[in-house]
Amino acid sequence: MFATDLRGILTLLSILLCWILAVWLFRVSEKGSTARMLSVLLSAEGFTLASSSAFLFLFSAGMAMYELYPWIDPLQHKLHYLGDAAMIALYPPFLAAALNTRLARPFGRKPVRIGLAVYAATIYILSQVVPQLGITLVYMSMSLLFIYALVVAIHAWIVSSGQARTRARIFGIAFGVRDICWGYIYFQSFRAMLFDGEVDADMAFYIVYILGTLIAVPIIAYGILRAHLFDIDLRIKWTIKQSTLAGIFVAVMFLISEGASTFLSAELGNVAGLLAAAVLMFFLAPLQRFAEQVSSAAMPKTRNTPEYEAFRKMQVYESAISEAMIDGGISPKERALLAHLRESLGISETDAEAIERDLENSQPA
Repeated sequence: MFATDLRGILTLLSILLCWILAVWLFRVSEKGSTARMLSVLLSAEGFTLASSSAFLFLFSAGMAMYELYPWIDPLQHKLHYLGDAAMIALYPPFLAAALNTRLARPFGRKPVRIGLAVYAATIYILSQVVPQLGITLVYMSMSLLFIYALVVAIHAWIVSSGQARTRARIFGIAFGVRDICWGYIYFQSFRAMLFDGEVDADMAFYIVYILGTLIAVPIIAYGILRAHLFDIDLRIKWTIKQSTLAGIFVAVMFLISEGASTFLSAELGNVAGLLAAAVLMFFLAPLQRFAEQVSSAAMPKTRNTPEYEAFRKMQVYESAISEAMIDGGISPKERALLAHLRESLGISETDAEAIERDLENSQPA
């Protein structure tokens, strides 16, 4: 039943990458953080891919699955546009939290987020009740969404400075790949629905759609590590270390126990597994050192020391000042928020003034 169609394989790989990164981010991030918002967004993106017709190419029947199993079409109709609606509701608020430019800032306000969610729910209902109109609106909204996201990322890249500029550049590259690919696909779908009443997708159509996620997710993962969201980097490093250690235990115990079961007997396999566990516990300290080396190689500049935490706090405060300067100056309200942030991070007034002075001097004349 499974086939080796390239579209199906790439779709499955894209979905797995999306969901693996989403689960990882959810586990290492704090509630309400940008990383947690990204985790939810990636979950929705993976769901959208999994409920698309591209997933059918994982099976030997391909598009003929619709004829073999008539229930797939109505179910897919309900699920896929639900994923699209979720992305419409989630993506702009994420951009507001991640980039904080004046183009995305309105979506950081609660009334706007609620209005966006209501709009997404409305067009989803229309896609089920009045398919021709509703699906056309979904495709139009999705194409506009990705064009808007690309513009916001480029704008943040241009107007930012310091750490905020680095973050904007990485996010712009990472999400720009997906925005361009998905924006093109949804625009073509919108145009087809508007003039032809249906979407006739070819091989290139599916490849562009799938590669948008397949290329973007690894770049996003790199961007998260490179941008060092506050405190998340230490958690990620710990996760890498523990995952490496757990992987060694599972792999060695599985190979020894299964090998003994295959070539000797089931009873000896169980005994061999227990002996393997005992041997691994004897070598626990060297294995922990190896896992620490793996995590340090993955994130060489991350150290759980007072000096590193102080450095990260300075980076967070510098990023906040840089974002406040985007509109040409710091307002009294922003100044009060910065003062509160400085106190909560434990940064002295002298250091805060030096950071702000350096940023002002780096601004173009």
